[in-house]
Amino acid sequence: MLPKITETILQAKSAKGLTFAELAKTVGCHPVFLAAVCYRQASATREQAEKLLEALGLDPAWLPELTGFPVKGGLMPTVPVDPLLYRFHEILQVYGLPLKDVIQEMFGDGIMSAIDFTLDVAKEADPKGDRVKITLSGKFLPYKKW
Repeated sequence: MLPKITETILQAKSAKGLTFAELAKTVGCHPVFLAAVCYRQASATREQAEKLLEALGLDPAWLPELTGFPVKGGLMPTVPVDPLLYRFHEILQVYGLPLKDVIQEMFGDGIMSAIDFTLDVAKEADPKGDRVKITLSGKFLPYKKW
């Protein structure tokens, strides 16, 4: 179940025929980050929230909701059934442990930060059909030994 602010934003975005890329230009941030704010998985600055609400014609009373600390990761507590989302789940099931091993062979015992992190989505032309290119970039954080 989506938060009420998310439903409100998505309805207003659809009614105005806007994309996250178009809104992100207005707000002054990356489209994926803005989508995370809208889904309440990230917090906007006051200025970003004001620009978003104004662009969508929404009540400024939503400002605290967009700038407050979100509860992250609770949108899908079970395996997703949407085919696109399920593929990400499948990718982690198939490649998660191999990625972990390769990353730790290269960097040592640690994790890739999801706090000091960026993500980008690009469309790659291919004669066999367009491809989705996703780039994840997170700071490596070694586990402390004590």
